[in-house]
Amino acid sequence: MHLPSGAVRLVAAFGLLLLVSLLVLHGRGPLAGSPVSRRRVDDPAALFLSLSTGANASIAANLRALTAGPHLAGTPPAAGPADYVLARLRAAGLPTLTREYAPLLSYPARASLALLQPDRSLLAPLSVEEPADVGRRFVQPYHAYAPSGGAVAEAVFVNLGREEDYLALERLGVSVRGRVAVAVRGGGYRGGVVSRAAEKGAVAVLIAGHADGGVERGVVLLGGPGDPLTPGWAATPGAERLGFDNEAVKRRFPTIPSMPVSSQTALAIIRSLGGPAIPAEWKKASFEVDVGGVGPGPTLVNFTYQVSIGVWICALEFRIAVVCPMQILAVPRWRHEIDHNCSLISLFKEDRKLATVRDVFATIKGYEEPDRYVILGNHRDAWTYGAVDPNSGTAALLDIARRLGIMLQSGWTPRRTIILCSWDAEEFGMIGSTEWVEENLADLHSKAVAYLNVDCAVQGVGLFAGSTPQLDKLLVDVTMQVKDPDVTGKTVHDTWNEMDGGINIERLARTDSDFAPFLHHAGIPCVDLYYGKEFPGYHTALDSYNWMEGHGDPLFLRHLAITEIWGLLALRLADDPVLPFDYQTYASQIQEHANAFSAVMNNSQSVNLMNGFINDLSHAAKEILKEAKELEQLDLNDEYTIMRRRLLNDRLLLAERSFLQAEGLQGREWFKHLHLCLCPQLYSPPEDYESKLSFLPGIADAISRSGNLTVQERELTLKHEVWKVSRAIQRAASVLIGEFSQQNEQSNYSFAVAP
Repeated sequence: MHLPSGAVRLVAAFGLLLLVSLLVLHGRGPLAGSPVSRRRVDDPAALFLSLSTGANASIAANLRALTAGPHLAGTPPAAGPADYVLARLRAAGLPTLTREYAPLLSYPARASLALLQPDRSLLAPLSVEEPADVGRRFVQPYHAYAPSGGAVAEAVFVNLGREEDYLALERLGVSVRGRVAVAVRGGGYRGGVVSRAAEKGAVAVLIAGHADGGVERGVVLLGGPGDPLTPGWAATPGAERLGFDNEAVKRRFPTIPSMPVSSQTALAIIRSLGGPAIPAEWKKASFEVDVGGVGPGPTLVNFTYQVSIGVWICALEFRIAVVCPMQILAVPRWRHEIDHNCSLISLFKEDRKLATVRDVFATIKGYEEPDRYVILGNHRDAWTYGAVDPNSGTAALLDIARRLGIMLQSGWTPRRTIILCSWDAEEFGMIGSTEWVEENLADLHSKAVAYLNVDCAVQGVGLFAGSTPQLDKLLVDVTMQVKDPDVTGKTVHDTWNEMDGGINIERLARTDSDFAPFLHHAGIPCVDLYYGKEFPGYHTALDSYNWMEGHGDPLFLRHLAITEIWGLLALRLADDPVLPFDYQTYASQIQEHANAFSAVMNNSQSVNLMNGFINDLSHAAKEILKEAKELEQLDLNDEYTIMRRRLLNDRLLLAERSFLQAEGLQGREWFKHLHLCLCPQLYSPPEDYESKLSFLPGIADAISRSGNLTVQERELTLKHEVWKVSRAIQRAASVLIGEFSQQNEQSNYSFAVAP
């Protein structure tokens, strides 16, 4: 067949173009990250650590840039750090993306405080400002999501605001009903302190800061992390939102106003109080009080607080009370003029407005299991400068990105996908991370390997870590590879082991950082890392770059250590052929919890049921460890071995999900984890505020709710919760074994259920 001359010319031209393209591609080399371009990196950890030279200086530079000014979530200055993080991730050569959400945030409009004589004449105006904020650069101290309102009432000093403090007041014959509770920070989650005071009848709460001039801002939201109007689904701009009259929404907000104040302001109130003397143990636990009693009165506190009009509407759209001497009167839910003859709790009708927050991500796609995600996260927003909380962690995350970018250029590619996350609006209740988890829940359930969190990377001396138990061994192993930042010639593992009590890995039952939605809602294994037990300038104007450079970490070597631990954990989870999970540790931890529960219950027979299933989990953990060792002896690149390894890793990955309960915990439906998500200190109903157990949340809740039950009802309720946990343990064992259960024996512990 003869082609027309025009066709011949076209084919010739196409052939020439193809030849030129091939030559160009040959000259450029293969695309980065493609299978052809992957050169073997024998020791990714060694390569990662080799990039530590000078890293402390780059971390310091990042921190200085991130903390140049305040950057409260949802405000215009928050865009600066977001843009900076995005630019640094792109400079590292990593693919990036952003995701915006529109949650309900809360900001203050005005507040006032005064001390009055018993006849209501002015005794002294009191400052509501933060002494440490000399230039008034930051948002005034306030409690996010506290309702607008006011009170003119006697004050009572309640120490830390714990249940034991109210019991001490009761013994002294003092009540807070109809009065302003004055507390010192340190009694657990501030929202719990406010809820406890409201439960006791207080009309408002003031929480004092430390004697260093700082005043701690913070959230008082209840019931769980995330946007209060979209519980369980993402707060995207067009999403469904519950109304403020919804009962579930109402429960998220405190019922009385509250405000943080300086120690000077609190002392002025306490020194004016009469009544019984302050207990000696209270004086030791809080700041020094030289004169004054616990109250009530004889002075009065005149307190008003209003949230910002046009930004947030108070959630309490039901009627609340004007508390007059000896009587309670109902008032409308909008603005009410102050009646000078009685104490007042008032609400202000506000416009409703949603703020925009932005999460920033970088991804490195894995070559063998691109649909398996190792996720590293830190939040970016801050109440003030945020040098400790959270941007010490942000600076470390950016250095990890820098190193991974260099490693990619060297030819390394992770086996599994790595995702770096910079969250927004964490300070308002882990909103950025929670909305993203809720939006991607199904994907994360099937694909997430682990979430590695660093919030306050450096706030003092000594490594502190928390994790789900299957990651304990990995965490300990990694610290053996990292030089100690404070002791020459030792590793982090050495000094960690020499701390009081030796190596102590916390269980993440709390919900005060971005691991909360990953673990408590999605059932994803988690790690949380930080240097230093606590920071006295937390959420205050004292959280500055100057403090970090002068006191917290002058040479930025602790930052360097956290960066290395964090990065090495990610590399092991992303590159190890078999996931480095140890469920024998998990079984041992559950056994410890079962033993502690047994002690609380005086060796109840129902605990024996749980013990049998724990033995099954321990057996399954040993079997899967044997299987993993067998796979290590095979050719890593053999197709059959790859398939077997994939199936084994899936079982390791999914076992943690077995502890999720689809309907959630009773009264706290957002929380799904039956083993670890107790969260008694944070975002939980007041009844769970001071539980006897810090684990097994369903059982702990049942114990706290059983006070009004008969002995038989209490026993049946607890047995039901024990069964729930036992079934979860059994599910985890079955997942690890990878086969349908073949056990046919009748349990010796079947309990009758009353009709």
